[in-house]
Amino acid sequence: MISKKDVEYIARLAHLEIDEQDKEVFTNQLGAILDYIDQLSQLETEGVEATAYTVPMKNVFREDRIATSISREKALANAPDQREGQFRVPPIIG
Repeated sequence: MISKKDVEYIARLAHLEIDEQDKEVFTNQLGAILDYIDQLSQLETEGVEATAYTVPMKNVFREDRIATSISREKALANAPDQREGQFRVPPIIG
């Protein structure tokens, strides 16, 4: 079972300030979570294939198709600032 002292320790690690009333609530909630995890650990899982997804996954990639793209002039038409055929943006590192 988790204690109030454990909750205070976890809060300190997470840099959280918790009042006394919330400490009681979190002690009960974390205790219930740990009890549930204990129940799950008692389940028979031998022969159960490990999975990362609960539903079947499939690729939805489309086939590549060669197509013409817009011209550089059209791409830069609404650019607020451009130079030598390229977008110009403010520096982000000083």
